[in-house]
Amino acid sequence: MKSHKDLDVWRLAMDLAQDVYEVSKGFPRDEQFGMTSQMRRAAVSIASNIAEGAARNGQREFNQFFYIALGSASELETQLEISKRVGLIAEPDFARLDPMLARIAQMLRGLIRSVKSELDS
Repeated sequence: MKSHKDLDVWRLAMDLAQDVYEVSKGFPRDEQFGMTSQMRRAAVSIASNIAEGAARNGQREFNQFFYIALGSASELETQLEISKRVGLIAEPDFARLDPMLARIAQMLRGLIRSVKSELDS
């Protein structure tokens, strides 16, 4: 197994987490323990679970952490949409983050299928 640092999805997730931190710096102070915290934790969770899965023994565990990362991606997708609807995030920032997140989710689904295929054979 490669290191998590060799995985394109991990590198993209790291970029996303950095961007989420930068964008959320502009959120109102009263959102510090609300949306700011939630979005940051979800973004960090994506990259963290990919890394943790890569460090585990066995494909089943590896895939389990991909599923957790995919769940965090869905959580962040919802938070981005809510942030856009209530005016916390500017359209250009949303237009940059949303496709990046969609690409990560697509990559995770592909990895899950690949690992499942290996387990089934």
